[in-house]
Amino acid sequence: MCGIFAYLNYNVSRERRYILEVLFNGLRRLEYRGYDSSGIALDADGPAPSSASPSGASYAGAPPLVFRQEGKIENLVRSVYSEVDEKDVNLDAAFSVHAGIAHTRWATHGVPAPRNSHPQSSGAGDEFLVVHNGIITNYEVLKETLTRHGFTFESDTDTEVIPKLAKFVFDKSHDEEGDVTFSQVVMEVMRQLEGAYALIFKSPHYPNELIACKRGSTLILGVNELSGQQNGKPFHDVKALTTNGKPKELFFSSDLFAIVEHTKNYLALEDNEIVHIKDGSVSILKFDPHKEKPAFVQRALSVLEMEVEQIKKGSYDHFMQKEIHEQPHSLTTTMRGRLKDGEVLLGGLKEHLKTIRRCRRVVFIGCGTSYNAALAARPFVEELTGIPVTMEVASDLLDRQGPIYREDTAVFVSQSGETADTLLALDYALENGALCVGITNTVGSTLSRKTHCGVHINAGCEIGVASTKAYTSQIVAMAMMALAIGSDQISTQARRNAIISGLTGLPSCVSEVLKLDVEMKELASSLIDSESLLVFGRGFNYATALEGALKVKEVALMHSEGMLAGEMKHGPLALVDENLPIIVIATRDACFSKQQSVIQQLLSRKGRLIVMCSKGDASAVCSNGSCRVIEVPGVADCLQPVINIIPLQLLAYHLTVLRGFDVDQPRNLAKSVTTQ
Repeated sequence: MCGIFAYLNYNVSRERRYILEVLFNGLRRLEYRGYDSSGIALDADGPAPSSASPSGASYAGAPPLVFRQEGKIENLVRSVYSEVDEKDVNLDAAFSVHAGIAHTRWATHGVPAPRNSHPQSSGAGDEFLVVHNGIITNYEVLKETLTRHGFTFESDTDTEVIPKLAKFVFDKSHDEEGDVTFSQVVMEVMRQLEGAYALIFKSPHYPNELIACKRGSTLILGVNELSGQQNGKPFHDVKALTTNGKPKELFFSSDLFAIVEHTKNYLALEDNEIVHIKDGSVSILKFDPHKEKPAFVQRALSVLEMEVEQIKKGSYDHFMQKEIHEQPHSLTTTMRGRLKDGEVLLGGLKEHLKTIRRCRRVVFIGCGTSYNAALAARPFVEELTGIPVTMEVASDLLDRQGPIYREDTAVFVSQSGETADTLLALDYALENGALCVGITNTVGSTLSRKTHCGVHINAGCEIGVASTKAYTSQIVAMAMMALAIGSDQISTQARRNAIISGLTGLPSCVSEVLKLDVEMKELASSLIDSESLLVFGRGFNYATALEGALKVKEVALMHSEGMLAGEMKHGPLALVDENLPIIVIATRDACFSKQQSVIQQLLSRKGRLIVMCSKGDASAVCSNGSCRVIEVPGVADCLQPVINIIPLQLLAYHLTVLRGFDVDQPRNLAKSVTTQ
């Protein structure tokens, strides 16, 4: 959760007003990661008002200006402009070098409030400021130790121990050794921290410098050389690009979305890397807790294949709406170049297909929507490969230390590739010797780097917190994976050909089902006052029931529950009456007759039914017209979940709008879940 952002301009004049807007826009791009509070820190105008800090160490620069506010980013923006007027801060002051940091928060420790917002401070004088994404698991022990050394804590956060620990290290080193570098301070802080984090440090002791480090949480470095000569050329060594003294802008961000409007040259930090920006130069050190001195490493910049338009809403009212309607295109890009002459080509799996075919079982591991996508894929993976498939919720696998063997293939599914529970489960599977496959939407993510092989789903930017197009692209990616693994089996050739044919026509069928938008808005209007919703599915569409219910509860803040229709008589039937809306998914597949029976049993108990069926089947599922029917185009049964989820996504979207809730930033949720 949380979004961190930093901006440093070097050898180019920038007004404070411009710097503020860069920081604010960075936070706006990251607001999907957390939106209960936010804050920024930027440089003051002149030298320090006194020659020494409260601890006695001389300041090299003026104490920074720090602003924190509860609520969404625009609350912070209004507050900052109000405060700079009151404090007579000069927005027209220009800086040839300036370092600013910013943070948008998803609360873990402490309620949303200015005192719990970041940047968190070392205390009076703001000698060290830190923005943090992640969680510090040993913060209570560190807090007790620092309290004994005279530090006073003002927030409820786990983060506050970090800047105070930095000050403790700085003061101690300064007293004993004299000068100490910023990177030495940060390395000693890292030595004490346990947990997952991405951190950016700022200090008036080290003006015009920034230090970032990470362990388990995502952090991106962006480089924009303003001479224009290097832009667009891939794989420049970051050191060579930053030591030439040319005007440049440097960025840190939790996500690529926040830097795409500034530069396409980026570097994804590895765990235990420390990036030190000083005098316009970037130094990368590899921290090893067992070694006193870190090693300097050389890293190459990559080129971001993303356009600014992808992170804008365009003509749509909300990102979720845009992403639902982008699915014909996102599915096309997921399949592009991978279906050729009736064969599936997955370069990321090619070298490992034989190993997967020999494995004793496939274990799908994910959380939330990604788990549901894997559940939708399970039936056809089993069918096409003949390999047993088991399902694991990542957190539960870790809680019970479930058995993972060397003969297993563990498939990890995560849109962001940064989901904390999924990554911890990945570490667990790697320790146990399993072949680990990643299914992710994010190139360069931790998941894509740590797994042995995998498939990028190529769905494009997904900014709405509730996943939509990534879900359908995940299913299609796993369908292609199953086809590739099972391509050596003659007995399933006809079935594979039918599925491949269905895949090629899938985007046009999705375009057709999106025409139900108005109908789903009308249905949402009829359900606006309902307190609960049940969704029944089975077979290929059990996952559809779970995912449809999840979408409704995520954004419409309405209790909804996806259920296996075969379990209806074992408890859930007691809930049925004329008031409770129930959606039954009854499209054509091997379970169709069973779903017809479920519908009849629900109708006999006066259930308020909404039935989703294949086109032309309205009379077969509801002959007397006593239930509402949603007709969807028919495709190959194993691909039907891709079609069937879209009306439920539209229903969730319209329910949310009609109920007056925030579609893209639902209450209490954030998109990239980077804490356990």
